[in-house]
Amino acid sequence: MSFHAAPPQRWRKSTRCGASTTCVEVAGHDDGIVSVRDGAADDTCLEFAPGEWRRFVAAARRGAFDLH
Repeated sequence: MSFHAAPPQRWRKSTRCGASTTCVEVAGHDDGIVSVRDGAADDTCLEFAPGEWRRFVAAARRGAFDLH
């Protein structure tokens, strides 16, 4: 993970979240870094290198984090 001096300008959240403020939000930087934060506590965020982010998304799509 890396850390940027300035926060991203545009955060996005899933359309499934609706009007809720408790969803996870993501934002991309020009250099490919992806920031992730909790919409309810937006004072901190995690940042991932492009390869790290792609591996996380692929694992999520495979269901690796599903709670069955």
